[in-house]
Amino acid sequence: MLASNTKKIYLDNASTTPIDSRVLEAMLPYLSDYFGNASSLHSFGTTVKESLDNFRSQLAGFINAQSDEIIFTSGGTEANNFALKGIAFANRSKGNHIIVSAIEHDCILNTCKWLETQGFYISYVPVDSDGLVDMEKLKRFINARTTLVSVMHANNEIGAIQPIEEIGRLCRERNVYFHTDACQSFGKIPVDVVSQNISLMSLNAHKIYGPKGVGCLYVKKGVNITPLLHGGGQEFGLRSTTENIAGIAGFAKAAELCMNEMGTEIGRITHLRNKLVEGLQNKFEDFYINGSMTHRLPNNLNFAVHGLEGETIRLLLLLDENGIAVSAGSACSNNDTSKSASHVLQAMGKDPFEARGAIRVSLGRFNTEDDIDHFLKTILQEINKLSSIFSKT
Repeated sequence: MLASNTKKIYLDNASTTPIDSRVLEAMLPYLSDYFGNASSLHSFGTTVKESLDNFRSQLAGFINAQSDEIIFTSGGTEANNFALKGIAFANRSKGNHIIVSAIEHDCILNTCKWLETQGFYISYVPVDSDGLVDMEKLKRFINARTTLVSVMHANNEIGAIQPIEEIGRLCRERNVYFHTDACQSFGKIPVDVVSQNISLMSLNAHKIYGPKGVGCLYVKKGVNITPLLHGGGQEFGLRSTTENIAGIAGFAKAAELCMNEMGTEIGRITHLRNKLVEGLQNKFEDFYINGSMTHRLPNNLNFAVHGLEGETIRLLLLLDENGIAVSAGSACSNNDTSKSASHVLQAMGKDPFEARGAIRVSLGRFNTEDDIDHFLKTILQEINKLSSIFSKT
């Protein structure tokens, strides 16, 4: 039970982020005064349509895209489903082969499982011990029947940043579409769909201090894709439904703030993470990090302590009782009762025991050095409790 006076520290920003007050302020007019349907011909609708076009153009600019290449969705999961299913069915006459990495988000992997029931063949590219895609295997996997390669820009569990520019260049040379899930990376590190040779890219708002339930799919001009949703023909006929204008306003504002503050925020967050690493190394000689520290998002740390991997859930609950929120991996994976270990860590060569024992700390805009100090003090206290329990058995 959390005491009312307990200091609360949120260190699970890879799962979701709190809405920035500046984002909420930008959304409020579209929840009250500007409520019209962007497809309506009267002034209530045309005013909203003008705002919608501005937000679309703004978001496109942040990734070096054209405004009509941005298709708004309900979030990253829909965008990923749209990309894979839309490409698969639109290009079936060319081939039925899709390639994804072994450490994709569950919404990609489960989409692939479903596509396999529809006659599509999926290849899963392995990763090395740092979580980076095996480029030689990827080159060998691409064949004449391959229509799409999908590799996430940065992994949600270990923060590994993939060489998407190299992957995109390979796909362009082989005449294969390249999709990347950039929900974790967008707003934290630069993304450029032109220089990185990206055909399709999924983004969402709630990882960048924006609202839940809104995102987009970048679709490069000329890409052959079929809609998931059919109806009134909104979003250039590719995603029919009345646009969530308040959510889109928040999405655009959240992205704007991230772009404006990225330079300083990367340095600040990296400093906090390095302080966290140093503190854990000093307190626990059996401490180890999962994934590359070189090719990693600045806000991510995935770690464990040898000998205590089996007590991760208990440790997370103890931290929660102390007002500290961290994760054992992907929040979405917690809904899959069939899973007992991280598929990401197992793909990196960890055994099932190690793959159940990781703690993910993901830092954010509102975290401070005091938060890190308090976390280090608290985790030492709680791990010592667990250690003393096990030393008596």
